[in-house]
Amino acid sequence: MSVIEDLITELARLPGIGRKTAQRLTYHLLRQPTDRAVHLAEGLQSVAERVAPCPEWGTPTEHERCGYCSDPKRDDGLLCVVEEPSGVEVVERSTEFRGRYHVLGGHLSPLDGVGPDALRLEPLVRRVQGGGVREVILATNPSMEGEATATYIQQLLTGERVKVTRLARGLPMGGDLEYIDGVTLSHALLAREEVGR
Repeated sequence: MSVIEDLITELARLPGIGRKTAQRLTYHLLRQPTDRAVHLAEGLQSVAERVAPCPEWGTPTEHERCGYCSDPKRDDGLLCVVEEPSGVEVVERSTEFRGRYHVLGGHLSPLDGVGPDALRLEPLVRRVQGGGVREVILATNPSMEGEATATYIQQLLTGERVKVTRLARGLPMGGDLEYIDGVTLSHALLAREEVGR
C-alpha cells in the first residue's frame, strides 16, 4: 500500500469522512506547500502527545486539570453529563450553564459492543456519592443510544441523594413540522405548555 493510500485510509476513519472526502483531503494536502503539511503533522503529533482527558471530568486538556475544573466561579453542585468533549463546547455556547461537566466518553451501544464498562460511569457515581452534587443534568444526544444511556444513568443514580434531570427536547425554532421526526414530536407533545397565562 502506498503512503497516499495510507493517508486516505487514515482520514476515512475520522467521523463524517468517507473515502471520497478522504481522497479530496489527501490530494488537497498534496497541492499545499510542504511546510503546511509538516505543520499539520506536527500539530497532530503535539495533540496526541500533550492532550489527555482531565482525570476528574474527562474533558481534553494539556494541563493537570482542565479549565472547567480549575475555575472557582463554577457551581460544584451542578453536574452536566455529556457523551463526548464536543458536548461540553455545545453547552458552553449557551452561556446558561455555570456548573461542572462529566464526559462519558461515548454512549451505550450493545450492537457496537459498547457496554457500561466502556464509559466513565464509575467516576460519575463516585463524584455523586462524594457529596456536594445537588443536580445531575443528563445532556446525552437525543438518539436511541443517548436515550438508553440517560436511562441507564438515571437508574444507576436511583437511591443517591441527587436530583437527576434531562435536557428538554422538542421542536427547533424555524423548523417545519412536516420534517420533524416522530420521537422529537412525541417529546414536544409530552412537554407542551399552556399559553396565554
